[in-house]
Amino acid sequence: MNFIKFREKFFKLSIFTTDQVYAWYPNFDRNNFSRWVKKGLLIRLRQGLYTFSENKTKPNFEFYIANQMYRPSYISIHTALSFYGLIPEAVFQTTSVSALKTNSFNNDFGTFVYKTINAKLMYGYSSKIIDTEKNFFIANPEKAILDLLYLYPEYNSEKEILELRLDEDILHEEVDKEILLEYTEKAKNKLLLERVKKLITVYGL
Repeated sequence: MNFIKFREKFFKLSIFTTDQVYAWYPNFDRNNFSRWVKKGLLIRLRQGLYTFSENKTKPNFEFYIANQMYRPSYISIHTALSFYGLIPEAVFQTTSVSALKTNSFNNDFGTFVYKTINAKLMYGYSSKIIDTEKNFFIANPEKAILDLLYLYPEYNSEKEILELRLDEDILHEEVDKEILLEYTEKAKNKLLLERVKKLITVYGL
């Protein structure tokens, strides 16, 4: 099979697995994957998972990739906080949370890190559209903050919480105090609740 025919068949999928290819074409030459990767026509995301090189130009496509590479998961913590403009620092990796074990992957789109949270904490995220056919899941601002305080318990004093350097103007625009407390109560974690209350005090929410 030549690449043009292959692209016509699979491009709409955006991301595809080798199993999907073999389901359609049982006699597909697996050497084509490495050959087309070397030519820059395909990008290997992780074992058995590929996308087309044209997708590198799509804004936020790395978020869609993050969701698809390790499921279930959603974008959160520093990546989500940066997405909403809540932290000033540039983020050089895509960080997600998942009920699965901690993991990470590297590919041409960058570094993807997955932090483990309790399955009961897999809530508080929503869908954002990339284009008319694709979307990704990202923590709501309140849940991104909660996930951060859950995964980084060292932020347990007012001084350390101030070191997060959250943008106070955007914080007051984007973060709903009642939703943050609702998410926290749902977690049923007293120490986490204490950290959240300190953050509310420090930033005057």
